[in-house]
Amino acid sequence: MPEFFYQARRSGELVTGTQQATNARALAAELSAAGLLPVKIQAGAANESAKTRTQGFFKRVGLNEIILCSHQMHSLSRAGVSVVAATLTQAESNRNEVLKRALLVVADDLEGGLDLASGLRRHAGVFSELYVSLIHVGENTGRLDEAFKQAAGYLELERETRRRINAATRYPCFVLLAMAVAVVILNIFVIPAFATVFAKYGADLPWQTRVIVGVSDFFVLAWPYLLLLTAGAVGFGMQLLRTPAGRCQWHRFKLRIPLLGSIFERIYLGRFCHSFAMVNRAGVPLVQGLTITARAIGNDYMAQKIDSMRENIEKGESIATTARSVGLFSPVVLQMMSVGEETGSMDDLLDQAAEFYEEEVEYELKRLTDALEPILIIAIAILVLIMALGVFLPLWDLNSVAR
Repeated sequence: MPEFFYQARRSGELVTGTQQATNARALAAELSAAGLLPVKIQAGAANESAKTRTQGFFKRVGLNEIILCSHQMHSLSRAGVSVVAATLTQAESNRNEVLKRALLVVADDLEGGLDLASGLRRHAGVFSELYVSLIHVGENTGRLDEAFKQAAGYLELERETRRRINAATRYPCFVLLAMAVAVVILNIFVIPAFATVFAKYGADLPWQTRVIVGVSDFFVLAWPYLLLLTAGAVGFGMQLLRTPAGRCQWHRFKLRIPLLGSIFERIYLGRFCHSFAMVNRAGVPLVQGLTITARAIGNDYMAQKIDSMRENIEKGESIATTARSVGLFSPVVLQMMSVGEETGSMDDLLDQAAEFYEEEVEYELKRLTDALEPILIIAIAILVLIMALGVFLPLWDLNSVAR
């Protein structure tokens, strides 16, 4: 059945949501029977999602806000507060408009008879598939408070990983940006001034200076075209990333970037181990758990590999055998999986594997920082040397040129 976005009023209060129905007339009848006065009915639930994405373009929902909301939902659920009342409380106290709007719509869906996981799933830009799956399991097992606690714990690990990456790459990115700005300023403003002086005295310039002046002339004449070319390339890249094939190729390329590829790979594998351990501990069936985990790691190329694991498991192969066939995991983790499958303690051993990957990420980040510092120093030295040989060397001989 098609899905419709609707706006209705209950006792003067505006209620919005999405619901499946045969047609708009049938949905209006269902809303009226539920005590709602239909105001607007539109075909396609994408309208609500588009509004959320439009607002989110200017203000997104951060991990800290979802973590705080999850902890508070855990406390409220444990205290015996109903899910509807807890969701409304979170919506009223939340300052992020995107999250507040999503929670209000979820509360309306709950009052309309929808379960919490289905309501959260309609806001994929706010709540991830793994998050929704944990809540779904918590609802079905009567342990919703524990589900919120597990989701908050997973998001806290994700936040810590991002913090480590930002801390390791902040200094190199700042230095590279400063060097790029310096090169642009030198080529557009500084070097043309020196070139005018050299041309005035008719100096016989060394080849280094001629190369630098030629590059500067090219920048001065072609910078509008370079700007348009850069903007076009960025736009084309963003459009390509919106396609499944383009996004998969980019995610595969990220794993092969020098110095960074191995770090990304370990981060994604750590996410897989943590996520799979969580859904396995929550009682999610194995095949469904792999499907959820593949979407939660954030890399489409590795998700395809995990999907192939799922297909082989459906054919009757063991987890350890399928994991070995995809070629993603280290021998230590493969051994943990094999032992966990035999002893029935897969979730605990996967958590240990995740900790193993996290330790490797921390070591690789430290090594990256140690390796980038001398590389950046050498790059700055080369830039200064080029400027000294190409610009200042003719100035030192300018006195003889003038005579």
